[in-house]
Amino acid sequence: MRKLVYVILTTMAVALVGCVTINVYFPEAAVQKAADQFIGNVLDQAGPAAKPAPKASPAASNEGAGRPSAMLLDLLIPSAQAADVPDIRIQTSATEAIRGRMQQRFSGILGTLLDSGAVGFTQDGMVAMRDAPKVPLSQRAQANAAVADENRDRAALYREIAIANDHPEWESQVRATFAKGWIEKAHAGWYYQNVAGAWVKK
Repeated sequence: MRKLVYVILTTMAVALVGCVTINVYFPEAAVQKAADQFIGNVLDQAGPAAKPAPKASPAASNEGAGRPSAMLLDLLIPSAQAADVPDIRIQTSATEAIRGRMQQRFSGILGTLLDSGAVGFTQDGMVAMRDAPKVPLSQRAQANAAVADENRDRAALYREIAIANDHPEWESQVRATFAKGWIEKAHAGWYYQNVAGAWVKK
């Protein structure tokens, strides 16, 4: 019996070490999914971000708890699965405030600037003035301010998501993931920069 307990504990220790090692890598697929949801909420004016999926009820999680083999599998397999499909935290009070400001801009001046082709999405997850003469001179200061405000919020968003997930070093990767998402979800007629930095109309 002691030998069996020793084997189980050793297996669990190895599995946990493996999970810790896996979790240091940037979970691009999970971040892309979260980014797509956030961007969709901003661009489509879809209202509040979707709430996280409800957790399983205690009765469901304890099902089969009386069997030793089930207990061992419950201890080992969920840990491995959690490492493969991490839960990315994207909804904080700061990101919700940013989302609200972005929605206002996209339904107002920034949306107008994108529709006209004056502004476009850059390849680094920001927005930039692409064709200033398309903006009347009397509105140019307001347009430049909207671009600056949007970029300030975007930089804060990428930083906040990395920090909220306890990996501030992920900020540049979060930014790159969002950059792809903004371009993929851009409306027809909007401009974006391709990998070579050239402006392309969607």
